[in-house]
Amino acid sequence: MSQHTPRLTRRDFLKTGALAAGTVAGSGLLAPLSALAAAPDVARAKGDPAAATRKAVEALGGMAAFVKPGQRVVIKPNMSFAAGPDSACNTHPAVIAELMRLCKEAGAARVLVLDNTLADPEGCLNLSGIRAACQGIEKDSVHNLKEERFFAKAAIPGAKVLAETLVMQDVLEADVLIAAPKAKSHGATGVTLALKGMMGLIFERESFHRIGLDQAIVDLASLLRPKVRLAVIDATTVMTSGGPYGPGPVVKLDTVLASADMVAADALAVTLTPWYGQKIAPSQVRHIRYAAERGLGRMDVDKLNVVTVQA
Repeated sequence: MSQHTPRLTRRDFLKTGALAAGTVAGSGLLAPLSALAAAPDVARAKGDPAAATRKAVEALGGMAAFVKPGQRVVIKPNMSFAAGPDSACNTHPAVIAELMRLCKEAGAARVLVLDNTLADPEGCLNLSGIRAACQGIEKDSVHNLKEERFFAKAAIPGAKVLAETLVMQDVLEADVLIAAPKAKSHGATGVTLALKGMMGLIFERESFHRIGLDQAIVDLASLLRPKVRLAVIDATTVMTSGGPYGPGPVVKLDTVLASADMVAADALAVTLTPWYGQKIAPSQVRHIRYAAERGLGRMDVDKLNVVTVQA
């Protein structure tokens, strides 16, 4: 996610790997199966950002399936760049505001929107439009946390490369974490979606590039997985190359994906549009493949129960 990260060429991206032998069946739901009953694996809603967000979550059983009364919720958007929605480098503010409304309607005691931004903090919070969109729902809820005092050390059992890291204290104390990324390209990982977006919740991420970026992303996801009840991917517009901060070509899809499985949500998002001028498979994105191999979710898109609804 660093602005100094070297760009990935289309050749590099498309050769990242073939489909892993076998897929992880039935292990992708991050909320208990009993809580979701017959909910689809992924809901795909078409429409404007707010309405599509609500419809996608409703198709999974509504926010009450993920957030219980009195719980503390953290929403993790992309808001790392001082740019408006048209740039397609930050999550659309209407998506985040609608998620906050849904959480409050479900009885959440507190909803925070948190990120450790890459660009100027105030510029990110203001120009992204996210702070203004949420202010009328819950005051003082949107924060850029950069000082070390807001983070706590967390060990990662079974990690491949990232044995421990500093994670936002609010995230560690939250009952529910909602991943709400922007679907966009990324120079180091090909795409950045729910899994990659979790890097915005830690204090120091430059080391990820030294120790093995894709495995470190999955290590972090394995730590946060118990709290991630829901992933909502903003694919209303998608920056298909030139990411994560652009400028790059932007495709308008008017789509929001929702799933209790971050891996499944990311995998389906990869199939929505060509990237770098070509269609790719989820298995060609290393961190998605690694996450599926470790049992964190499913990438077998052709076998997922995907429901499409119109907002």
